[in-house]
Amino acid sequence: MTQVSSSTSDLNVARTVRLSSPDALAARWPLSGAALETVLRYRREVRDVLRGEDGRFLVIAGPCSIHDEDAALEYADRLRALADRVRDDILLVMRVYFEKPRTVLGWKGLIYDPHLDGSFAIEEGLERARRLLLQVNERGLPAATEFLDPIVPQYLADLVTWAAIGARTTESQTHRQMASGLSMPVGFKNTTAGSIKIAADAIQAARAPQGFLGIDHEGAAAEVYTTGNPDGHLVLRGGEDGPNYDAAAVASAQAVLEKAGLPPRLIVDCSHMNAAKDHRNEGNVFRDVLGQRVAGNRGVVGVMLESHLNPGSQSLGADPSELARGVSITDPCIGWSETEEIVLAAAGRLRS
Repeated sequence: MTQVSSSTSDLNVARTVRLSSPDALAARWPLSGAALETVLRYRREVRDVLRGEDGRFLVIAGPCSIHDEDAALEYADRLRALADRVRDDILLVMRVYFEKPRTVLGWKGLIYDPHLDGSFAIEEGLERARRLLLQVNERGLPAATEFLDPIVPQYLADLVTWAAIGARTTESQTHRQMASGLSMPVGFKNTTAGSIKIAADAIQAARAPQGFLGIDHEGAAAEVYTTGNPDGHLVLRGGEDGPNYDAAAVASAQAVLEKAGLPPRLIVDCSHMNAAKDHRNEGNVFRDVLGQRVAGNRGVVGVMLESHLNPGSQSLGADPSELARGVSITDPCIGWSETEEIVLAAAGRLRS
C-alpha cells in the first residue's frame, strides 16, 4: 500500500491524536428519553415561530461562551424557571456555546481547551460539551449553539434545538454545506462588514441539496449528501458601519430577503455591534426590537441575548481557579437580574 511521503506532508504538524467516534461518544453519554422529548418538541416549536405559525417571541439567551459547567447549569435552572413564567408569550432557548472564532488568537472554547490553560484536550472537551447539553435538555430546556468546525455536529447535533453560523463563517462554502444537512433551524448572521446580501446567499445555499466531504457516525471519512435545510434564516448583529437593529435597518434587511425569494423573518442579536460591544446597551436594543414587534412587524420573530449569572466579563489569566464565578471570559454579558427583568417586561408588553 502506498503511503503519503513523510518528506512532503505534515511538516508543520507536531502530532495527531485519534478521536473517539461520534457513536462512541454518544454511547458514553446517550440521548435520554427526557432529552429526546425536549429536542423534538422545541425544534418543532422554534420552526413554527420562524414560519409564523406560532405567535410567541423567540428569545435565545445565555453566556457568550461556556467555561464553567456548574455555573452554566445554575443559569439553566434559572432560565428554565423563567421560561415557565413567560411560556404563553415567549419561547426561551438557552445559548450553550462551546466554540469561539478568534480574530487572531485567544481561548477557542470549551471543546478545544476545557482546562483553560492552552493544553487543548479536545476529546475531553467534546465529552464535557455533550454531557452539559444532555443535562440542559434533561431539564426540559432547549439548547442553542454555534457550529464552527464542521466535524463537531456529528458529536453534538442530536442535542441542539437551534444553531448559528457566525458572522465570520456565513460566507464560507464549508459552513453553508454543513448547514444544509443540519437537522435543526439555522440562523445565519450578517457578515462582520454588515452584509445582508451575503447572509441571504448563505440561506439560499443551505436550502439546496449539497454534496461534500465529512465524517460518518463511526468517525470515518465520508461523502455526505444532503437534502437541504428549509429553516435557514437571518440574524442581524450589526457590522463595521454600526448597528442594524432599528426599524429602518430591519425593513431594509427584510427587503433583501424578499428580493432573494426568502421569507422576511429574522432574529436580532442584541449584543456584538448592535450593542457597540457594550453589554450595558443590550437591554435598550432588546426593548427597541420588541417595540417593532409590538408595533406590528411580525417578521421580527426573536432576539439573542448574551447573558450570564453576573454582568460584565473577565480576563482569563494564568490561574483559572481565580476566575469569578458566573462571569464571562469572552464577550461581556448582562447579569441574571437584568435578564429576568427585561424578559418579564417583554412578556407583559406582548400580552397587553
